[in-house]
Amino acid sequence: MIEMINWNLVPAFMLIFVRIMAFFVIMPLFSYRSVPVQFKIGISFFLTPILISTVDISNVALNDLYLFLLFKEALIGICIGLIAFILVSAIQVAGGFVDFQMGFAIANVIDPQTGAQSPLTGQYFYIIALLFLLSVDGHHMILNGMMNSFTYIPLNQFIPFGEESIVELVLTTFNTMFLIAFQIAVPIVGCLFLVDVALGIVARTVPQMNVFVVGLPLKILVSFVAILVFLALYIGLLQSVFEAMFRVMEQLMALFGGV
Repeated sequence: MIEMINWNLVPAFMLIFVRIMAFFVIMPLFSYRSVPVQFKIGISFFLTPILISTVDISNVALNDLYLFLLFKEALIGICIGLIAFILVSAIQVAGGFVDFQMGFAIANVIDPQTGAQSPLTGQYFYIIALLFLLSVDGHHMILNGMMNSFTYIPLNQFIPFGEESIVELVLTTFNTMFLIAFQIAVPIVGCLFLVDVALGIVARTVPQMNVFVVGLPLKILVSFVAILVFLALYIGLLQSVFEAMFRVMEQLMALFGGV
């Protein structure tokens, strides 16, 4: 069995394996704690032989720069996964905006997928987003985008991390994340703002009423009704979130490849 292995392919195999593995470490959906580490390593290992027959490996060899190439492949996988994770984080940021208005900001929960604290409403939105991503075969599109990265960025090519266009794309992605979060949260936050205005008017006209006692359950009730009413709008915004995620991933890969 060992004699059948083509040892000339091992350097290219390792480069492809490192990029895929780094991609799975931080990419949304695949990077969660509920996905076992053995699965991440296994799927990376079994995807590598599939890709090695389609990737140009003619100029890959063991030399003095091979360790730098391995480091470069790890950075590519992490950067592509991170830029996608930034956009998906807009969902939890929007949940934080809503929870602050609802009075739930103090009641954060531990997200079992990431191990970080997450707002209640943000976690609810995030679960819907993941189910939506799976329902439209988004996980297959993520894998397809990762495989296309080898077309944009050859294995033996170094990438200019400090280019102004790459920095500009990252900053634009951050701006887009907050814009999408605002679009998701503004219908519910707007309704709660009107509730605050109404409670302020009641407090001035009926001083005997304790608006602090009445206001909190009223705002929770209004927010739940608003979430139910605007859920269809939220699904449409999720579509724009994932479209932006795939578009930014492609732009980043094109910039890394000098296209």
